[in-house]
Amino acid sequence: MGALSPAHLILILVIALLILGPGKLPETGAALGRAFRDFRNAMDGKDDPAPTAPGSESDPPTPRA
Repeated sequence: MGALSPAHLILILVIALLILGPGKLPETGAALGRAFRDFRNAMDGKDDPAPTAPGSESDPPTPRA
C-alpha cells in the first residue's frame, strides 16, 4: 500500500461533500485545520494556542469589583 494518489483524495472530498453538504464543508475543514494545528503545537511543546475568535485580543478587559 502506497501513499494516497490525487484520485483517492478527490474521491474522499466528493464523499465528504455528499455527507456534509456544501454549507457545512468549509466549517468542518476549518475545524479540522485548527485540530491539526493544536495537535502539532502540543507535539512541539508550544503552549500558546491560536485565538478562537477574530478580534478577541482587542476587547478591553472587564473591570473587577
